[in-house]
Amino acid sequence: MNLEAVLAARLAAAFEALAGEPVDPAVRASQHADFQSGAALALARRLGRAPRELAAEVARRADLAGLATAEVSGPGFLNLTVADEVLASPPPVAPPDGPGERVVIDYSGPNVAKELHVGHLRSTIIGDALARLFTWAGHDVVRVNHLGDWGTQFGMLIEHLSDETAADHSLSDLTAFYRQARARFDEDPGFRTRARLRVVALQSGNEPTRAMWRRLVEQSERSFLADYARLGTTLGPGDFAGESSYQDQLAPVVEELTVRGLLVESEGALCAFPAGFAGRDGRPLPLIVRKSDGGFGYAATDLAALRHRVRDLKATRLLYVVGHTQQTHFRMVFAVARAAGWLGDGVTAEHISFGSILGADGRMLRTRSGETVKLADLLDEADARASSPAVGIGAIKYADLASDRRGDYVFDWDRMLAATGDTGPYLQYAVARIRSLLLRAGTAPGPVTLGDPAERRLALTLLGFEPAVAAAIEHREPHRLAVHLHEVAVAFSGFYERCPVLRAEGPVRASRLALAARTGDTLRLGLDLLGIAVPDTM
Repeated sequence: MNLEAVLAARLAAAFEALAGEPVDPAVRASQHADFQSGAALALARRLGRAPRELAAEVARRADLAGLATAEVSGPGFLNLTVADEVLASPPPVAPPDGPGERVVIDYSGPNVAKELHVGHLRSTIIGDALARLFTWAGHDVVRVNHLGDWGTQFGMLIEHLSDETAADHSLSDLTAFYRQARARFDEDPGFRTRARLRVVALQSGNEPTRAMWRRLVEQSERSFLADYARLGTTLGPGDFAGESSYQDQLAPVVEELTVRGLLVESEGALCAFPAGFAGRDGRPLPLIVRKSDGGFGYAATDLAALRHRVRDLKATRLLYVVGHTQQTHFRMVFAVARAAGWLGDGVTAEHISFGSILGADGRMLRTRSGETVKLADLLDEADARASSPAVGIGAIKYADLASDRRGDYVFDWDRMLAATGDTGPYLQYAVARIRSLLLRAGTAPGPVTLGDPAERRLALTLLGFEPAVAAAIEHREPHRLAVHLHEVAVAFSGFYERCPVLRAEGPVRASRLALAARTGDTLRLGLDLLGIAVPDTM
């Protein structure tokens, strides 16, 4: 039950009867009561009435029977105290009713022949949490792992690999080979010529070249899936959507945009100039769709992918979980897509931006030698530092999801793995403690009765789960759920310290066991929606 929404609806009817028009009752959680409404203060000024008098009339008119009591406080606030019966018997936690949307969530997005690294972590973690949340809420979620598997760099790598005798290599080998190929391309004119010819062979469908390319893609995907499995994400082999899959759509996209008058030639390239975008020099900023050499850039691929997701996948909402540095790019892509008619009429696209992971020095997280941290190495260290893989991975994921995705955060092992504070292990330990408590009890939970204030505080906090999930989905901000789960764990800790469970007897014992069980269920569900596993013991 979303108590805040229910109370707001009850008060809204009373406010509207007095004002003669809809009024936002502005119901919020409060330290002075369970909830508080301050709407009478602003409305009283409009109506020329005393705020306390108006608040009192709203309290008399509002249908709060069996739900809450209202008391006028201060200059005209309405303090709302929820009935114990409501707190004691909440409805089962269940997804909302009603038809959902088809939502495409684009996240992770690694490149073939390059290992996953810390730069992929936030996109993967945040994107997977959103996929879980939207799925639970009844939406038809299509996960898309936009794989970088096409382009001139593969001509270099394939030509370099053609000199190698072994058919299969690890992804680490391929990453090293790519660096070697880059060096040869820069230094050896003969290799540079052969690499360019390989690009032509790849794009024209030369089978030996395509076979080597497919092997690169397959080896890379296997490695990515192994890392995803360790990280506990829901991305699978069917979610890869390589840039190569859109190649036959690029020319039609250019043709359609040209027909619609959205492309102009600029220095030999075909560009879109969506309104409102300018460079540092103040001149209109181009979105290069087709380059001067006839090749296609990232913008063309992103436009083709967007059109495919709308027209072929029938998506009504597109979410792109990509770092904040790509903000201008996606704003321009979306602007062109709207002008082309691919967005609008109930179809939306949104860039789910996020900040960076920083080291203790406040700079981008890197190894001591200054290199990018490999994801596999990060997961290995989590396993080594934590009591179990679930705790280590959970610590990493919670540290990311507990903060506003738009900001940067400092990667700190000691803080992340702490058993106290706002950490993943703290929540996991709360669930494990509840499981142990219920196993030792030997008796079944019973009806909830609220005597001690800590019992009431816990029951009220538990009812905040539904609005927390709704807010996380509405704003695409998983931290709203993570923050609530920490509040639940803190409320349970206070309850556990003040209210003996196993030493209690009769109905009191049964009631407290029920509160503990309800807390465990809520934490388990919430952590699962964030993609965080809970070990049986801690």
